[in-house]
Formats: sequence, structure tokens, C-alpha cells
Amino acid sequence: MLRDMTRSLVVKATAGSDAPERCSQAFTVAATAVAGGVPTSLWLTGESVWFALPGRAAEFELAHAAPLQDLLEAILAGGSVTVCTQCAARRDIGADDVIPGIRIAGAAAFVEEALQDDAQALVY
Repeated sequence: MLRDMTRSLVVKATAGSDAPERCSQAFTVAATAVAGGVPTSLWLTGESVWFALPGRAAEFELAHAAPLQDLLEAILAGGSVTVCTQCAARRDIGADDVIPGIRIAGAAAFVEEALQDDAQALVY
């Protein structure tokens, strides 16, 4: 059981398949927080934005790690997932391209979430 359920967690994933352990850790921490009842927001930036596209998380493999697709589904079921606007634009990813339930938003939205009184932000 997680200690302080009154806090929220904002997790920023900055890596994708280019740094699989760091990527997996971000998703694992976010999914664990959701499972523990913590309000959780996962932000996908850099190469991790590719996992907002249908089927991409299912292609990710890392030994001894939970399947990224399962983690993403758990986060979407109990938290929120946001893709960085600029990161998406650099990869020609639009709102119609991402998995339903995932939004695209900019730095101002990230700052707003991260600076909430009860928020803890982690960057991977």
C-alpha cells in the first residue's frame, strides 16, 4: 500500500527504445502508482512519444520487464497520458494518430500539473 494517497504523481518519460531500461522504469513507476490509487499523469516526450501510437508499445521488449502495452493500458485506465506537443510535431504525429484517451499538450500544461501543491514530478 502506498503511504500518502493525497499526493499526485507526474512522470515524464524522455526515452523510448533508445534507452529501454529508463523507458520501462517510467512506465512501471506510473503503472505502480495508478495501481496504488495515486492520481498519476504520464508525459511522453522525446522518443517515448512513439508509444502513443497504436501497436507501438506491443513491439517494445525488455527482458524481465512487464510488457509496456500492459503498463500503458493500466495507466490509461486509471490515470492520464499526455504527449508533448513539440515532440509529436517533430515526428509528424497528430491528435488523430494517437491511442484514444491520450492527449497532446504543451509545456504549459506540464508545468501546471507539476506545480500543483500536492504533486511529485519524476523525470526518466
